[in-house]
Amino acid sequence: MIITLKKEAPEKEVEKIRKNFEDKGLRVNMILGEEFNVFGLVGDTAHLDDRAIMANEWVENVQRVSAPYKLANRMFHPEDSVVDVAGIPVGGKSPIVIIGGPCSVESEEQVTRIAEEVKDAGGCMLRGGAYKPRTSPYAFQGLGYEGILDMVAARKKTGLPIVSELMSIDKLDEFEENVDLVQIGARNMQNYDLLKACGKLSKPVLLKRGMSATIEEWIMSAEYIMASGNPNVILCERGIRTFEKYTRNTLDLAVVPIIKEKTHLPIIIDPSHATGDWKYVEAVSLAAIAAGCDGLIVEVHDHPESAWSDGAQSLKPLKFKHLVDRARPIAEAVERSVR
Repeated sequence: MIITLKKEAPEKEVEKIRKNFEDKGLRVNMILGEEFNVFGLVGDTAHLDDRAIMANEWVENVQRVSAPYKLANRMFHPEDSVVDVAGIPVGGKSPIVIIGGPCSVESEEQVTRIAEEVKDAGGCMLRGGAYKPRTSPYAFQGLGYEGILDMVAARKKTGLPIVSELMSIDKLDEFEENVDLVQIGARNMQNYDLLKACGKLSKPVLLKRGMSATIEEWIMSAEYIMASGNPNVILCERGIRTFEKYTRNTLDLAVVPIIKEKTHLPIIIDPSHATGDWKYVEAVSLAAIAAGCDGLIVEVHDHPESAWSDGAQSLKPLKFKHLVDRARPIAEAVERSVR
């Protein structure tokens, strides 16, 4: 529910109205504007009487919000959120971030070498998988904590913040201590206990869209994290499952303007998992920037033919640099820049 107050409402009256709603167990978000001040009410508002609220002389309008998500809703937060990742802003009018790195960490030497190549090519963060959710139980599952420490060593050498996937609550402290942007993968998008636990983190969360999730289901998963206390959520579109088999998944580029319309959260695109083929990664990346995304997360490997996972969709460092270079004029065309 959104309560619009008259601009001339005395501060004492505004506080009285705020306290009245808080006493009813509602969370009150204040939005200050040039013409009006607005209360965004989060919680069960079914018991509130619109006419009784309008009876207050300082209330201009009452509007109920039909969308089930409140904290992520742009109506409650008209300005774009900018999420800080170890000093790098993501979202709003900030420069577009391009994240690169291997699907799986294979060794300290390997991930450090690739991190240096990603940085030299113009990437600003390092992605790497230490805990790997795989379709087959016989496939490589990642190096675990050793892989996290390998990325920490790479960060010390290059200064690139770490992006890595959290799969279970028992690793929460490990990620809080070592990872700069905690990724929740597509398979865990509706793992609600894990999402609520991420709400307790001080680190920002990168939430990937589930393989068969609707946009509303995806936003509601972000709402779980935000309602649990962590407002720093970045959405990531990585393609959804359709009848098409030519690509690994079907990239839903229309989701970029939809997310921008419905929410205030940043959104980045994963062209590697969307296509499953390195040959299409650059084209899809450029299209995503043109559509208005806030960043890309790209798989990079210097020897993809021998990568322990997802080599077919990984760019070699020179091709990654070519992508970054071509991204710059596209970003300028939509009044953005590349970090």
